[in-house]
Amino acid sequence: MAELRGEEARHLTRVLRAEAGQRYEISDGQCAYLAEIAEAHGPRVVFRVIEPLEAPAGLLHITLCAALIKFDRFEWMVEKATELGVERIVPVEAERSEKGLLEASRKRSERWARIARESSQQARRVRAPEIGPAVGFEQCLGEEAEYRYFLEEAGAPPFLRVLRALPECRTSGSRAALATGPEGGWTDAERKLAAAAGWQAVWLGPQVLRAETAAAAAIAVLVNAWIA
Repeated sequence: MAELRGEEARHLTRVLRAEAGQRYEISDGQCAYLAEIAEAHGPRVVFRVIEPLEAPAGLLHITLCAALIKFDRFEWMVEKATELGVERIVPVEAERSEKGLLEASRKRSERWARIARESSQQARRVRAPEIGPAVGFEQCLGEEAEYRYFLEEAGAPPFLRVLRALPECRTSGSRAALATGPEGGWTDAERKLAAAAGWQAVWLGPQVLRAETAAAAAIAVLVNAWIA
């Protein structure tokens, strides 16, 4: 048996009109199961687990190192990055991040985690991505991954061309890190630090994209490189 309480249970019973006998896919954050509702009353829903479900193996484990931007846009980025399959999100204080965002981000962690959890449910993910505490730019450059990409506005090779040049033996379970900049872009000092740390600068094209749009576009390109 499995039990759901609180707001999510109320949503099932009051909004979705869930009733005994209906079947849902549920997750404990580690595995997914097919389950049938045994009881559904207000803030409490009890499921009878029928069988475990096979979860697709992760082809690519992505960490998004996202420069802090205005929180409404950062939340949109968290939502879309979750839907696209990112496993970790690391907020980053860049030189051109607005002042005060780093300190204020500490009060937003629970809200971001909730957004990620709800988005993962919508995307039928087994688990939501981990959202770490905000770090400084140099600290994020130490992120360990086989493939590390640094989004640039211009002067870098197209992202898709870089990915197409990778060996065909890209393995399932590879790790990639993607650094996306703030609304004002990277500084020359940050570019030099990223290059010295071994990050590959890449370009998404001539259009000027908002920071959150660039992040979503780059994640989609990266994910599909491992599918195609």
